[in-house]
Amino acid sequence: MSLLSRRSDLPLKGDPNSRFLPWLVALMVYLSSIAVACVLVLAGLVERWDHDVSGTLTVQVQPVPGEAGELLTDDRVRQAADLMRRTPGVTAVRPLDKRQTLALLEPWLGSAELVKDLPLPRLIDVSIDTAVRLDLGGLADRLGKSVPGATIDDHRVWLSRLINLSRTTEWVAIAILVLIGFVTSATVVYATKTGMSVHRSVIEVLHLIGAHDDYIARQFADRAFSLGFSGGMIGLAMAVPTLTAIGWAAKRVEGGFLPSLSVPLSGWVVVGLLPVLAAILAMYTARLTVHGVLSRMP
Repeated sequence: MSLLSRRSDLPLKGDPNSRFLPWLVALMVYLSSIAVACVLVLAGLVERWDHDVSGTLTVQVQPVPGEAGELLTDDRVRQAADLMRRTPGVTAVRPLDKRQTLALLEPWLGSAELVKDLPLPRLIDVSIDTAVRLDLGGLADRLGKSVPGATIDDHRVWLSRLINLSRTTEWVAIAILVLIGFVTSATVVYATKTGMSVHRSVIEVLHLIGAHDDYIARQFADRAFSLGFSGGMIGLAMAVPTLTAIGWAAKRVEGGFLPSLSVPLSGWVVVGLLPVLAAILAMYTARLTVHGVLSRMP
């Protein structure tokens, strides 16, 4: 016999004090779903960025002003590219022309026409072997001395900051989930103790006829599971449209400089399990509460 349909000797279904419990659990599951989804999306975003920029560097060559500036700039780009190719650990060097640089700026600016006449720096995409440890400081010094106006942009600097932000966000989300679980447990404890006070006479009768504490605790635990699960399903029903709407809005800023921001399949699985987890938490909290109260009863 399932927990939702198991017979109860206590009239718990009519308790007015437990009517608010499903709605509180619904709110808790809703907030937990948003927190879990945000953490998984952010973790996936950082992982994709890490995969995309791992083993890459960008060399910037500042443009030379004047009538012959473009020719001098092209010459400096060739010198920088040759120096990078001679560097141990560099596997590929690809200078970008002005058209390709404008294409990189287009997702940010909307139209390359706005900046096509500006003196933009020339970029060189450099692939490196991640197994080889490069002295980037020394390489930057050699590059700056050999090619005036040339600098190295190491993506790992801002990526490490992004990873630190992601880790901090994950710990904050975990703290929120723990707080949500604590609030849910406290509410179940209050509702269970109130129900035991209301049905104290019935509990005493059950004791007199030989009912064990675990049997009485099971009555409250089954009821808590039922209320917790129904509330969790309400919260899930509210969370799914919210996450879908956020995913739809995120698609409007995807592409170009942001990868997909949708919730992964594993995220939907975790969100779908939250009502069950909330119900199990409510069930065991109610069981422990009843055992604690009965142990103190004369």
